[in-house]
Amino acid sequence: MVAALGRKGRMTQVYREDGVAVPATEIRLGGCVVVARRSKDKHGYEAVQLGVGEIPAKQVRKPQAGYFKKAGVAPVRVLREVRMADASAYAPGQAMRAELFRLGDVVRVEGRTKGRGFAGGMKRWGWHGGPMTHGGMSKRRIGSVGSGTSPGRVHRGRTLPGHYGVERVTVRNLRVVKIEPERNVVYVSGAVPGHRDAVVLLRKDS
Repeated sequence: MVAALGRKGRMTQVYREDGVAVPATEIRLGGCVVVARRSKDKHGYEAVQLGVGEIPAKQVRKPQAGYFKKAGVAPVRVLREVRMADASAYAPGQAMRAELFRLGDVVRVEGRTKGRGFAGGMKRWGWHGGPMTHGGMSKRRIGSVGSGTSPGRVHRGRTLPGHYGVERVTVRNLRVVKIEPERNVVYVSGAVPGHRDAVVLLRKDS
């Protein structure tokens, strides 16, 4: 399995050989390094710890500085551990480059969706809303949420207004449609979660 941390870039389109335009998202892999490796003999499972993002030296605390010094890598802002069947091919300090992926590879992208704060039910859950004409006064309101006498409470799982976004989402079955090795950039088909410059995990299972 191949995995790398990157930052979501702009969305564009890539033309295939037959002239069809494919919507694609740019993922910048610059700065992604292997910080540590977990082995089954020592830790009980196989995994690789990836890091990305520069961090000023004055913001690095002493325990963090000791951890990165032992690993032999520069301090990074974001750490993410990825489990895999065999992590022996990775070593601390190894840079994750765009050349690890190939055109046509089927990948998945993990990230956090955009934060939208406190949202109403129509925006959060796609409610149809109330009547917009003939004196309707419940256009975007909640309305009735449960039965009266029996059971006398709101059923579990009722969709209601609340905090919307900032959820971990995985988008599967995306394809690598373009690679720019000189810029260390990979373009995948379709949209990926998160805002621009958000950290995403790009992984190929096979």
